[in-house]
Amino acid sequence: MVKPLVSILIPAYNAGEWIADTLQSAIGQTWGRKEIIVVDDGSRDQTAEVARRFESRGVTVFSKENQGAAATRNYALRLAQGDYIQWLDADDLLAPDKIERQLSALRESDSRRVLLSSPWAPFNYRITRARFVPTSLWQDLSPVEWLLRKMGHNLHMQTATWLTSRELVAEAGPWDTRLLSDDDGEYFCRVLLASKGTRFAPTAKVFYRTTASSRLSHIGASDRKKDAMVISMKLHIQYLRSLEESERVRVACLDYLQNWYTNFYPERPDIIAELQNIAAKLQGHLEEPSLGWKYAWMKPLFGWKAAKWAWMTLPPFKASCVRQYDKAICRLDAARAVENPSVRAS
Repeated sequence: MVKPLVSILIPAYNAGEWIADTLQSAIGQTWGRKEIIVVDDGSRDQTAEVARRFESRGVTVFSKENQGAAATRNYALRLAQGDYIQWLDADDLLAPDKIERQLSALRESDSRRVLLSSPWAPFNYRITRARFVPTSLWQDLSPVEWLLRKMGHNLHMQTATWLTSRELVAEAGPWDTRLLSDDDGEYFCRVLLASKGTRFAPTAKVFYRTTASSRLSHIGASDRKKDAMVISMKLHIQYLRSLEESERVRVACLDYLQNWYTNFYPERPDIIAELQNIAAKLQGHLEEPSLGWKYAWMKPLFGWKAAKWAWMTLPPFKASCVRQYDKAICRLDAARAVENPSVRAS
């Protein structure tokens, strides 16, 4: 029997610093039947040039004008010939046997509508620092149970964890180009709805690089991203309720709204009113957001806006410091390795 062809699709924008490592992880997959397609989304750095260095190793590179992540993924999908689709962002890494372990998890009786998932861990520069922390999504689940856990517990799966059959991709339709944030979350909801459920392969690992520029899910102060996020939120609720109308679904939808409410409060009264209206239809009401104990003490002293500014600003600043430290250690390890090949990177 001929093994299925897997298309590894890599949308890339200003990823010149990372894309060589990403392509190495794609080329190094132990699954032999694969095609690797890079679509450069009008990068202003050396992304396309770096990617083309790998064309002799089975990588095909296309360039187009800048249109955003969702449009670039749709472009890549139109080029793909594979029986399965592996999405891979241009700064993330796949374990060498990621695809093989996922396809090996399929059973003879499985249809092509089983959606394959896998564990993932964040890292900055040193992959050895990645820590895999399981969530309740890391198991075989029905579509409704998966969405209940995601929305009710504020969980997610990283884009590259999924391995999606051509049948599921065709049923789900294209990526939604309106979504400037959470485009992957909304897309895989549709894939999930078309599926027979998830099959989790616990040893098929994905490494998610947490660079500031790659965090499309980060909303921040962008009104365009806030508007797009509301679209995604309404679609999430619609998808879950299409699978089941029950008390647990109602509660999960309200929890989901409440979890994201802080991103719009109090700067966007129009969105606040819209979300409150949705909550009312779910027989609920959204409470004033809590910033957690680390920032809540600032509110009575400096006011809500100052407390939220700290909530939005300090964690990214801390993360940036951690990344810079990790980068320095990584470069030091590399220099030591050149001087003494027997020294192992920490």
